[in-house]
Amino acid sequence: MVKNTFKSMNWTNKDMILMLFITFIVVPVIIELLLHQFFYFVFQDRLYSGTTTGFVMSLVFTVSVYSIALKPYGLKWADVGFRSFSKRYWKSIIGWLIILIVASVFLVLLMEQMKLGIENSKTNSMQSNLNWLTFTIAFISAAIISPLYEEIFYRGFIYKWFRVKWGVTAGILISSIIFTIVHIPTFNTLPVNFVSGVIFAWTYEKSGSILPAIIIHSLFNGTAVILTALA
Repeated sequence: MVKNTFKSMNWTNKDMILMLFITFIVVPVIIELLLHQFFYFVFQDRLYSGTTTGFVMSLVFTVSVYSIALKPYGLKWADVGFRSFSKRYWKSIIGWLIILIVASVFLVLLMEQMKLGIENSKTNSMQSNLNWLTFTIAFISAAIISPLYEEIFYRGFIYKWFRVKWGVTAGILISSIIFTIVHIPTFNTLPVNFVSGVIFAWTYEKSGSILPAIIIHSLFNGTAVILTALA
């Protein structure tokens, strides 16, 4: 199953260009800037407006994959890695999660020492008004919504496209760089974003499924939300 996952691809250069246009133009300008400002005007709260914006983003990215990469070619979600994986890979999932947590702590502390970074407005909003509602909203957004659509889009499509075209190394590096860029301007977490992108792409490569990446991504983000709430 793993060998067949990256054996062939029907997607074209035009498909990738369109996906990158959505990633770097449509989402940042229309959704993260204009629509987010509208949501903030409505809610007057960074957590609520940011979460709603994230939900819209998840719809845009997921619908884009379906309408551009799947439906026109008669493909299914399994073709972007939404498939089962070997039970033996659970050991790797636990191992990579531990590695990601340790690496993240080191990198965040390093960035703090260098005084680089911009705080996350949603995180600050949750901390300033912490209750079960704000915690639940933040947890669902970070541990469920984001891992699902980000892995479908950045690993299921972006990584696979570059991997089939130019090989494993190029696929991992380019998809991880793109994944890092889209997290600007939270500069203090950019190294973590890159490392996590590498790990998520590698687990897709080795398991033939994006589910391990979704699991690691979800547990990592969920842990971060819990630690933030306890801080």
